[in-house]
Amino acid sequence: MNGGVNGVALAVFIFFFVAVTAMGFLAARWRKAENEHSLDEWGLGGRSFGTWVTWFLLGGDLYTAYTFVAVPAAIYAAGASGFFAVPYTILVYPLIFTFLPRLWSVSHKHGYVTTSDFVRGRFGSKGLSLAVAVTGILATMPYIALQLVGIQAVLDVMGVGGGEDTNWFIKDLPLLIAFGVLAAYTYSSGLRAPALIAFVKDTLIYIVIAVAIIYIPIKLGGFDDIFQAAGDKYTAAKAGGVVPPAAGQWTYATLALGSALALFMYPHSITATLSSRSREVIRRNTTILPLYSLMLGLLALLGFMAIAAGIKVDNGQLAIPQLFETMFPDWFAGVAFAAIGIGALVPAAIMSIAAANLFTRNIYRDFIKPDATPAQETKVSKLVSLLVKVGALVFVLSMDKTVAINFQLLGGIWILQTMPALVGGLFTRWFHRWALLAGWAVGMVYGTAAAYGVASPTQAHFGGSSKEIPGLGEIGYIGLTAFVLNVVTTVVLTFVLRAFKAPEGIDETSPSDYTADAGDRGVQVELPPATAADPDPVH
Repeated sequence: MNGGVNGVALAVFIFFFVAVTAMGFLAARWRKAENEHSLDEWGLGGRSFGTWVTWFLLGGDLYTAYTFVAVPAAIYAAGASGFFAVPYTILVYPLIFTFLPRLWSVSHKHGYVTTSDFVRGRFGSKGLSLAVAVTGILATMPYIALQLVGIQAVLDVMGVGGGEDTNWFIKDLPLLIAFGVLAAYTYSSGLRAPALIAFVKDTLIYIVIAVAIIYIPIKLGGFDDIFQAAGDKYTAAKAGGVVPPAAGQWTYATLALGSALALFMYPHSITATLSSRSREVIRRNTTILPLYSLMLGLLALLGFMAIAAGIKVDNGQLAIPQLFETMFPDWFAGVAFAAIGIGALVPAAIMSIAAANLFTRNIYRDFIKPDATPAQETKVSKLVSLLVKVGALVFVLSMDKTVAINFQLLGGIWILQTMPALVGGLFTRWFHRWALLAGWAVGMVYGTAAAYGVASPTQAHFGGSSKEIPGLGEIGYIGLTAFVLNVVTTVVLTFVLRAFKAPEGIDETSPSDYTADAGDRGVQVELPPATAADPDPVH
């Protein structure tokens, strides 16, 4: 870092930030809602987005500021093992092609806003629905916090906010302003704001990556020199070179697979999906979203470039912003920083909306005010979206950044445990609701306890997401091990509960609901009170 404020880069950054802020507030007038006081409109954009809007929205949702900073930072620090994010995004799209259209269809048919809405309707279980909702909220909070980590990395490199000895308020003021603005236009415009801003965010990211992948190698002498420098560093550090060491290959494979299974369990992924206007839009998007995987692969190469450029930072998250400031002219460094900053605003907005929808529909409505009107639901969701952002902000400002990163890894372990209920429920009613709840509990307890026992050089607990796989002796992703235990528990208990003819709950869906398209919606089915749908309101 240069030690002072990069005025040119900061000016460009502010220009784009002001532009997207204006777009965020104007988004309320874009595709203006007939009835603004409903979650369909505020939380799902009226379920009206076409192929390209959905593509940009999903891209803005999944490929975040933290992705931009952390993936190449992992390459910079650990070598090719950091590339696990590339194969998992390749694996995920064939998986979601099989179940996302079914989820969209049944949700459109019944007016479901969240995954928990579907789980309750499918299994007639408020307890299982609550478990899915709470898991989604817990997993989303640290994910929002990590968007702050991305913005902070950019602000640090630009010299904004002063040094470590600066008063905490002055140091964090730029971050407070950024998320204050984000909170304001999200409250005003709902999902329409990030949908509109996603066009700018993704365009900037593609421009920056295209320029970086050509311009930086030319300045560094070509890719031969870049890979040679990276190989020399990893060899000296005994990090296994450009290929993961044999001891880390199980970790690499299980982390990639587990992450692929978990990605579309996150509430924000589903919120962006349900905002589309037809089943065909979802199918098209699963075929063109892999373009982002190509971008991610190129983005990961920036980690090697940072090594070749001689970037030295104590915090690996600063490596790529520092690379941009070192290699690019100041004005284009500002464009790159704006891409990262806006790349935080879009997913943070969607995540806060998704978490708020879960609280409103599956906690507030189910357990606090069953007779809530659509206007009351919308008001509560808006307020909760603000609280979620404030919580994420406090989380980051009051804790070490490593803690935020490791809690996001824990969130991935948690959210994977909702897959049997969600994806399993889309294809079969065979699983028993109580078995699914027990399986979820086993996965959550094992995953949390195992992660608690992982230490790192900076933390005694929750220091990582990999541990020895019971019975195999190999180091693997904790989330995948917990998921296997979850599924085994669910299957075994389903046999037992069916043998004892335990009450199964009422399924309000029908087979045709899972292939219905936009013209087949008919009359929306409201979620009934607990006494009507479930004789046992706890389950």
